[in-house]
Amino acid sequence: MARLKRGATLAQANDDAARIVHIWFENAGVNSAVRARWAPALDPLKPHVVGDVGRTLWVLLGAIGIVLLMACANVANLLLVHADGRRQEFAIREVLGACRMRVARQLLVETLTLALIGGALGIVLAHGGVRMLVTMGPSNLPRLSEISIDPVVLGFALTISLMSGLLSGMIPIVKRTPSRLVHAVSTGARAPSMRREHQASQQVLVAAQMALALVLLVSAGLMIRSFQSLRTVDPGFTQPERVQTFSISLPAAMVAEPERVIRMQQQVLDKIVAIPSVVSAAFTTRLPMGSDRSSAAFSVVEGQADDSRTPPNRQVKVVSPGLFHTLGTPLVTGRDFTWTDLFEMRDVAIVSENLARELWGSPPAAVGKRIREYYDKGAAWREVVGVAGDVHDDGADRPAPATVYWPAQPDDRLLSMSGYQSRRVSVAVRTERAGTQSLLNRVREAVSSVSATLPLAQVRTLDEVYRQSMARTSFALVMLAITGTMALLLGISGIYGVISYAVSQRRREIGIRLALGAQATDIRRLFVRRALILGGAGLAIGMVGALGFTRLLESLLFGISPLDPVTFTAMPIIIAAAAVVASYLPARRAAAVDPVETIRAE
Repeated sequence: MARLKRGATLAQANDDAARIVHIWFENAGVNSAVRARWAPALDPLKPHVVGDVGRTLWVLLGAIGIVLLMACANVANLLLVHADGRRQEFAIREVLGACRMRVARQLLVETLTLALIGGALGIVLAHGGVRMLVTMGPSNLPRLSEISIDPVVLGFALTISLMSGLLSGMIPIVKRTPSRLVHAVSTGARAPSMRREHQASQQVLVAAQMALALVLLVSAGLMIRSFQSLRTVDPGFTQPERVQTFSISLPAAMVAEPERVIRMQQQVLDKIVAIPSVVSAAFTTRLPMGSDRSSAAFSVVEGQADDSRTPPNRQVKVVSPGLFHTLGTPLVTGRDFTWTDLFEMRDVAIVSENLARELWGSPPAAVGKRIREYYDKGAAWREVVGVAGDVHDDGADRPAPATVYWPAQPDDRLLSMSGYQSRRVSVAVRTERAGTQSLLNRVREAVSSVSATLPLAQVRTLDEVYRQSMARTSFALVMLAITGTMALLLGISGIYGVISYAVSQRRREIGIRLALGAQATDIRRLFVRRALILGGAGLAIGMVGALGFTRLLESLLFGISPLDPVTFTAMPIIIAAAAVVASYLPARRAAAVDPVETIRAE
């Protein structure tokens, strides 16, 4: 790592690094043919730390913004109803001399007061919600521990509350025009034309709500489908909840001789296997889906001519006997390493199934072939004695890397081949008691019996590692599921409110219809049909919006298309069903109107 001087560009730094690398290779005696294949490639650190998490956060912010718009539409609907009920009051005020701006200011003050009260309650709820989300958030979310409700967030919440109040409050104000004043006063309590105008505005707002709800539900549905696809991927190991893992390190100050290091590591495994309920134990330089990684370029076929091109890098792991059995990784063909292979320094290796197919066409064809590290021309050829199943070491959403497994031998050659540090290994223990305190106590006792000063680090189950690899997808899934559910509830309440208001305003009409012989089913059908028309209009608009919004989710999806037909079919059906449910109760109430009582009241 290097920090650029002020004013220096990345290209300038890359040129300087190329000069240094050239001198470095020259002093090390590396020949010119090899030097010509290597060059520095400097890039900023930030993308490696942050990755593409920005896209995830923007998607979530957009989803929350959609929910906010739906809430504003609901509030605007309520304010329209409220203003409609007070239309004669406002008209009389204006006729008696109150300026229109004063009436509008009164409505705005009422709306902003409601918005600020809602914002304050939201901050209280957010305080607990943020703590919950930080706890469940993915560890690869940058600066996760720093997320809190600070003055900037409070200022943002205040601004959003005021803007929401203005947005919701302006709609009923805009709908009030001076031309309606005399009409409102003269008609008294009933002003059908104004009600029709308000109802049209309400219907537009409800249709918009249904459209926004569909966008969020489709997004949540895609994330659910993506998560299901991830769960169906075979990670290359079985029952991770039964595999306990931890790391141990034997520094040179404690044990100097490489062979003694391996002996002590073997003793640790033997002590752990002696614990009741432990099935097997083994160690490796890198556990599946772990953060450590090593690679080496190697020539794969004995006698293969050098075509002057550097072979592709392959992931390399150094493992002890029994690792595949402990993790539940199948041996497709051949055999596992043995302790005899380790201590007698036998030149053997195991390769992954995908590498065997790539190089030799099939796993059985790989057994007996010989490979070696590319740059160490004097290294002995290692015979492939087995082929292991593929392991998704970079996460279930990434292809399984082609992997070479070396035996954990006390041999300095391994340092040049893979960067193998024999003094630090990760131990895997298969047991039904994985993750329990009683097991960890017994494991610590077993390790202490070999070396009283040997601590355990990175203690966790393999299932925790596996779940962490899907943390970003599951976090986005939970957030979108929450917003999708909120959107659906808001959409249902919007339709329910509009239909209920329509029923209350048309009680006289309903009573006359029933008195003239209309059936209750006809009345129910009238209002349910109206809800379906509103929902259908919203769905048509929402489908267009969902097609655009889901494109932003593409980097978060796995195994499905942003235009997944199952999701785009199921979610509109859910919206339509919700519209029917939301309209049925007020429609049923409309059908129960007593025509005699209604007409007598009129």
